[in-house]
Amino acid sequence: MSKFPEKTLINKLQSSNRGDAEFALSQFMREHSEALYWLIRRMTGSHDASDDILQNTWIKIWKNRMSFQGDAAFYTWAYRIAKNETLNYLKREKSDRKNSLDESILEVDASLSSGINLGADAISNMLLEAIEELPEKQALVFQLRYFEDLSYKEIAEKLNMSEGGLKANFHHARQKIELFLKGKLNH
Repeated sequence: MSKFPEKTLINKLQSSNRGDAEFALSQFMREHSEALYWLIRRMTGSHDASDDILQNTWIKIWKNRMSFQGDAAFYTWAYRIAKNETLNYLKREKSDRKNSLDESILEVDASLSSGINLGADAISNMLLEAIEELPEKQALVFQLRYFEDLSYKEIAEKLNMSEGGLKANFHHARQKIELFLKGKLNH
């Protein structure tokens, strides 16, 4: 956690003084890079792609820093940019992976119809697919709670939200994911 309040860092980030802006960006990078990396990594499954996407995320944050309104926590804004950068990457890669994706879907279908247990990769892919279907806030809360094992208090501090609201978002996200997975497994 930075020793500077978030509002102070945001003011520095948006300052006309380049040194202040670069300092604030470095503080945000130190504080949030690991969490953003793991968000991206879960979506891509690739270390190299995740590093590249994270770098592009920070470049985009730098270029668009003046447009940050401050109506959400900085991490929420950075999360949204990282998620969009990752989705754009996955769309570009989709055509290259379409054939292998079709094959893996056929393997999942064959596994389900023959009663064979699913492999970890298939389950992981279905979970990621379920998370992508969630509203943004629910997806963010679910990932921070489930994958990063943060407490509701830690998430509340990170996202500047109430613990009660977070618990409700996590509960709804978990229900939607369970329904999604049951639908996939019974399909």
